Amino acid sequence: MAKKKLNPQEEAKKIQAEIDALKEKAKILDAKPTKAKKPTKAKKTTKAEKPTKAKKTTKKEEEVKPEEKTLEEELEEQLTDSEIENFQIEKVDMEKLTAKVCDILAEKESDGMFQSELWKKLKLTSRDGSRLALKLERMGTINREKILEKGRWTYKLILKKTPISTQSIENAPCLICPVEQKCSLDGEISPRNCQLIEDWVIAETKKPKKAK
Repeated sequence: MAKKKLNPQEEAKKIQAEIDALKEKAKILDAKPTKAKKPTKAKKTTKAEKPTKAKKTTKKEEEVKPEEKTLEEELEEQLTDSEIENFQIEKVDMEKLTAKVCDILAEKESDGMFQSELWKKLKLTSRDGSRLALKLERMGTINREKILEKGRWTYKLILKKTPISTQSIENAPCLICPVEQKCSLDGEISPRNCQLIEDWVIAETKKPKKAK
């Protein structure tokens, strides 16, 4: 059977009724409480980083210590060039002391000698010995080689050149000979048959040798 056609007024009412029904549904939906969203869990904070343990130093690393200032370097900073070059030890013949230092180092040749051993041998304080070492280095007599010995920085002293000494001819008769101008190898006055020279040589050989 064919549906009965509604007149325009009836059709308008029907549409209005549907609209009202939809509005009621919307009100009901709006009135329902919305479920609260579950709070998102905060991310776990990372644990505090453990302090890294200091690495144990090996024996090789312990052996290689940073260079420390030696007594000579500290003195060199405190003293002027003049104070070093003109250094004197009270009641000590510096020329003889220098000669003795050179004699001892000459025996050691290129191996040199630790300064602490040398000052002990010469009965000098480490301060006086250090100043003397600086003086001899400035004079060009010795070389100072900085090395690590038994966990401490020190110097090894090596003889560079032997200073000129006049001690061996101090009492030679030739220096005050009244006839020195007439002396020659083939002349009547000659060192070959000079009694003064002979007496001097005999006297020198009889002198007791100083202990080194």
